[in-house]
Amino acid sequence: MGGVGEPGEGPGPRGAPLPTFRWEQIRSHDLPGDKWLVIERRVYDISRWTKRHPGGSRLIGHHGAEDATDAFRAFHSDLNFVRKFLQPLLIGELAPDEPSLDGPQNAQLVEDFRALRQAAEDMKLFEAKPSFFALLLGHILAMEVLAWLLIYLLGPGWVPSTLAALILALSQAQSWCLQHDLGHSSVFQKSRWNHLAQQFVMGQLKGFSAHWWNFRHYQHHAKPNIFHKDPDVTLAPVFLLGESSIEYGKKKRRYLPYNHQHLYFFLIGPPLLTLVNFEVENLAYMLVCMRWTDLLWAASFYFRFFLSYAPFYGIPGVLFLYVAVRVLESHWFVWITQMNHIPKEIGQEKHRDWASSQLAATCNVEQSVFNDWFCGHLNFQIEHHLFPTMPRHNYRRVAPLVRALCAKHGLSYEVKPFLTALADIIRSLKKSGDTWLEAYLHQ
Repeated sequence: MGGVGEPGEGPGPRGAPLPTFRWEQIRSHDLPGDKWLVIERRVYDISRWTKRHPGGSRLIGHHGAEDATDAFRAFHSDLNFVRKFLQPLLIGELAPDEPSLDGPQNAQLVEDFRALRQAAEDMKLFEAKPSFFALLLGHILAMEVLAWLLIYLLGPGWVPSTLAALILALSQAQSWCLQHDLGHSSVFQKSRWNHLAQQFVMGQLKGFSAHWWNFRHYQHHAKPNIFHKDPDVTLAPVFLLGESSIEYGKKKRRYLPYNHQHLYFFLIGPPLLTLVNFEVENLAYMLVCMRWTDLLWAASFYFRFFLSYAPFYGIPGVLFLYVAVRVLESHWFVWITQMNHIPKEIGQEKHRDWASSQLAATCNVEQSVFNDWFCGHLNFQIEHHLFPTMPRHNYRRVAPLVRALCAKHGLSYEVKPFLTALADIIRSLKKSGDTWLEAYLHQ
């Protein structure tokens, strides 16, 4: 290990041989303030870089002491540009006789997946069609205008108000999908324009911070269904999912009647996620991290909303309409985003390769014109998780290649009917609750 410079510096004089490391040495560097990772067999000390990482310190830190090659390729569109930032962090490389992957991982699967990704690149499946996303934005804006016209032409009665709330909720749902595309940098080649577009959609059309969403959502993609690394499944002590139900039962923890969580889920899950949890978390993030530009974008949404509907309803009525829209939108968000994840394996870190970890945590929902539109192509969760920067209009084209890879290696490629996928959320919550009760009573 001689010749290693300070963290963040080069490994030594230019042209000097790189120090070599073994996995047993690398494994110990997965602590706060001491993070190493491996990319393309090169070892990097990211300890001082994590707080400057554009995707957030948690995202890159979750790969500490691991081979992060496929995650690196999955999240970055311009690899040569990003490698310039990695160069000063280089401290060595894996010893020649060390495997590229640590632990009992399937090297052939990793090789085949990388070949599949290369095939997708050769097929230009990572190139977006701006017209596709322009059409999506157009139909979102059309729904916003239609909702206002209903109130303007028919008056603020119950029927037009209800229809307007439903249309606005659908508009919000489709805005989630569009900002999701923009957040993964799949629309524009220039990230500056991509981020500006996301700030408009996320801020002006939704009232949330683009930085907050990316900080939260990228962690989900990096380590889906892993406790304390994926915020979407770290729901204890309100809900127990997967392995947490056994842990809470053995430790005799009973903050809520978890054997009935599949019932109280209807009261505090879908109705309140975006209305309460997201609103509070989003505002706290902007204030603590001093994201003043995001705060102004979000404020512009509320200004427009109240300016548009206050003449019809007054301030109390606008607040009621806003709550109704958020509750309806929240139902869409919970059911559509979680039907692909909650019924799957949820637990502690298992340090799998990229393809295996994504496949274990995701499933698809049957393809149809309605499902593609209503779900924002999130019915193709397997393809989306394997290739997060791929524009969604190409999921159908890459899906046969993914199915072939899964068949070759005996991996599950699960596709469900839409209603079955929704019902599986409740079945999974009940199963976890029953598991908790059994462990609680008999351990």
